[in-house]
Amino acid sequence: MKFWFSYRGFLLPSAHYRVSLLVRWLCVLTLGLAGAGTGLAQVKELNIYSARHYASDEVLYANFTKATGIKLNRVDADDAGILARLKAEGSASPADVILLVDATRLWRAEMDGLFLPIRSTTLEAAIPASLRAMPAAGGGTAWFGLSTRARIVVYDKQKFKKSDLDTYEKLADVKFKGQLCTRSGSHPYNLSLFSSMAEHLGPPATEAWLKGLVANMARSPKGGDTDQIRAVATGECGLALSNSYYLARLIRSTKPADVKVVERIGVVFPNQANRGTHVNVAGGAVARHAKNIEGATRFLEYLASPEAQRHFADGNNEWPVVTGISQDNPALKAMTGGSFKSEQIAISALGRNQVKVQQMLDRVDFK
Repeated sequence: MKFWFSYRGFLLPSAHYRVSLLVRWLCVLTLGLAGAGTGLAQVKELNIYSARHYASDEVLYANFTKATGIKLNRVDADDAGILARLKAEGSASPADVILLVDATRLWRAEMDGLFLPIRSTTLEAAIPASLRAMPAAGGGTAWFGLSTRARIVVYDKQKFKKSDLDTYEKLADVKFKGQLCTRSGSHPYNLSLFSSMAEHLGPPATEAWLKGLVANMARSPKGGDTDQIRAVATGECGLALSNSYYLARLIRSTKPADVKVVERIGVVFPNQANRGTHVNVAGGAVARHAKNIEGATRFLEYLASPEAQRHFADGNNEWPVVTGISQDNPALKAMTGGSFKSEQIAISALGRNQVKVQQMLDRVDFK
C-alpha cells in the first residue's frame, strides 16, 4: 500500500494515510480525555493521616462520604509517627489532611512547614482565633482546632476531698507522698500541661513542682489515663491525672466494673478560682503537599459543622470548639455541672516551652 506521493517535489501523505493519521490522533485524544477523567476521579478521594483512634469517628467519615461522594483513605498513627512520616515522605507524600490530638504537636508541625495555610471563611467564622494558628505571613491559616479535652485530677473519695486538690500546684504537696499515679511525663498530654505550668509559674518553680510530683508517686509512670483512673478506684493510688474524655467513657459505661470505679472516685477541674483548667486541643490541617486541596478544605469545614461538632461531644466525650453547639452528653454534664473555666493561653507558648520542660523531666527523673 502506498502511503506517500510526490507533488511538486514534496512528499505528502496519501488519502488513506491521512485517514489513518486522523484515527490515531482521535485515539490519542480519547486516551487523553480518559486520563483526565481518571484525574477527576482521584479528586473524589482524600488521603487522611490521623492520630484520632476513636471508633466513634467512623460515623463522621461515613457521613462525609455519603454527603459528598468523596472516598476517604486513612492512615492511623500517633502524632509523633505522623509528623515523622510527613518529613520522610517530603513532596512525595500522598497526605491531604492531617488530624492530630495535641496542640503543641500542631504548633510544631506548623513551625516545621508540614501544613499548607488555607483560606476558608467558613472555618475562620466558626473556630475562635485562640484555637487556630496565627495567620501565615503569606495569608491563610495553617491549622484549626476542632475539639478540646481537659486535664483533670481524679481522686479517691475515701481518702481525700475536692478542696484538697483544687489546683495543679497542690499535687506536689508533701501530704500526697506515695499517692500520685500518672502516665509517662513525656506523653503529649502531660507535656502540654507541664508546658502550661512553665508559662504560669516560670521555669524554676515548675521544675520544683515536677520534683514534688516525682516524690509523691505511688509507682513509676505506666499505662494510659484509664489505667490511672482504675488504679485510684482500687486504692493503688490516691489521686491521678487524666484527660476528661477517658473518665467520661467510664461514666457512660454500664459495665459493673466501670460503675464501681465511678462510684469510688471524685473529679476536680483544677484552678477554677484563678486561671482555669488546662485544656488540650485536637485539630486538623491541610498537608503541605496535598494533591486535593479543595477536598481537604471541604473536609475540615465539615468537621466544624454543627453535626460534626455535636458528634465530637456525644460520640467521643470532647468539647466542641464552635460556640453555640447544643449537646446532651450526660457524662460531660456530670463532671462539670454544666460548665467550667478553661485556661486561656497561647498555644505557641506551650510549644516553645516543651524543650525546657523535657530537660526538667530528665533532671528530676520523671519517667
